[in-house]
Amino acid sequence: MPRDATRFSVDNVRVVKIMGGGLAQSRVVHGMVLPQAPETVCHNAQFARVAVFSCPVDMGQTETKGTVLLHNANEMLDYTKGEEAQMEQAVRELHDANVKVVVCGSGVGDLAIHYLNRFDMIVVRCPSKFELRRLCRVVGANPLARFGVPTPEEMGYCDEVRTDEIGGDRVTILRQWSASELASRPSADRPAFADRIQRSPLVTVVLRGATVNALDDAERAVDDGVNVIKSLTKDARLVPGACATEMELSRRVQERAEQTPGINQHAMKAFGQALQIFARTLGDNVGVDSTALVAKLIAAHHASASDGLVGPSIGIDVECENEPRVLDAKEAGILDPLSVKQWAIRYAVQAALTVLQVDQIVMAKTAGGP
Repeated sequence: MPRDATRFSVDNVRVVKIMGGGLAQSRVVHGMVLPQAPETVCHNAQFARVAVFSCPVDMGQTETKGTVLLHNANEMLDYTKGEEAQMEQAVRELHDANVKVVVCGSGVGDLAIHYLNRFDMIVVRCPSKFELRRLCRVVGANPLARFGVPTPEEMGYCDEVRTDEIGGDRVTILRQWSASELASRPSADRPAFADRIQRSPLVTVVLRGATVNALDDAERAVDDGVNVIKSLTKDARLVPGACATEMELSRRVQERAEQTPGINQHAMKAFGQALQIFARTLGDNVGVDSTALVAKLIAAHHASASDGLVGPSIGIDVECENEPRVLDAKEAGILDPLSVKQWAIRYAVQAALTVLQVDQIVMAKTAGGP
């Protein structure tokens, strides 16, 4: 979390799903985790300069097809040698610039892998442009659209690049060391421009699960939790959950409707009754009688404070097995952000008003019909 909580970005928390194991084996890694091993033989490096390319690491191809006329075997040998010499020269220039890690957003040619292995360099593929953008923030590099030697301003830096094995799958980890790690392991190989790279707050949540559905559910839970934190940095107010807020709003709207003269009270009563659909839906999902559940909630919210389990914070106990039960959501720690409730009700009302304002529907018929 940054010092200024309002600057927290959900883009700094990413998720990597790895099949196998259980959810308890999940962990958080400070840095970038790529769910694949490097393309080259070298898998580990420290104090490494990083070059990031959004183009393929391969020989350039022409946009149109061409025909090469070879008269003898020597011309064929010279043709292939020329291509190999160009690739070797390009990789040698990267090595002379002390680049140890190459990250590409597209494919890597076999000839390029051959020469990168000869110079003990690491090549990592990152096909997603969004992940490539995150990686550039971690290493402080600029992605290049052409394969060549980056300038010092375009070049990135990473304190540690290593390959780990998690559940039988090999992953590549790129991370910057903390101040305490740098103090305990000083090195003369660390370039001077590494200090200008801002310590990225990006973390990766490595999720483990036995099935694809379990991993997808865990990913959605992490994404929802991160977005809740982002919402709380803007508005930290909380309201009781478990449908307690909706039922209390329903009660207050209907009480206000009783005090409103004229025909408007019928619309207000209907709006208050519509807020009970949240409790009915949650009751159906739990597997209990939703009608009896709503009746218990209405009784709890209308009863006086001396009757036991009553009050505006009474919600649904989803752990009930056969018969519906209620609980005090505030005491149970079941809370929802106020801004989420506010915008959800606002959008639902706007959608309902849009539908009610439609007074004519035009039906489209197929061409050539009567």
